Amino acid sequence: MELQGNGQIRLTERSAATSFTYLKAGLPTWYSATVALAAITAVCVFTVPDNLYPWVYSRYVLGAIFVLWLPGYTFIRALFPKEKPFAADDKNLDTVTRIALSIGLSLALVPIVGLLLNYSPWGIRLAPITLSLLALTLIMATAALVRERNLKTSQTHPS
Repeated sequence: MELQGNGQIRLTERSAATSFTYLKAGLPTWYSATVALAAITAVCVFTVPDNLYPWVYSRYVLGAIFVLWLPGYTFIRALFPKEKPFAADDKNLDTVTRIALSIGLSLALVPIVGLLLNYSPWGIRLAPITLSLLALTLIMATAALVRERNLKTSQTHPS
């Protein structure tokens, strides 16, 4: 309080930033791209028939990205929200490690989703698999967005 009285520092109230005010400030590019890619893939899977060449190839490419990369990417993003590590901080991941872990975790998460669907009333078909992977990707991406916001808030306003 003495330093503030001398004008050396300025103490401010910590604002109660909500997710809504964070979203009003603009979504991060990675989140928008992930949600858009997942949504476009789901629409493409349900609208492009198997015999519509050459459009079916876009379905294959988007489906491969949707299955092999997006679930793991959003999960890794939720676990490790920082993109660039500090010099002395080993708790963050570099880009190559993040990509490798994203593919590996996708290869682990997708069979678990399939196993859970096998014991559900919906079974393992195209629609339940697509919708459950879409839900998993959106939930993990939103969790990553919340963790990133909390990390930025705690760095801006240390306790």
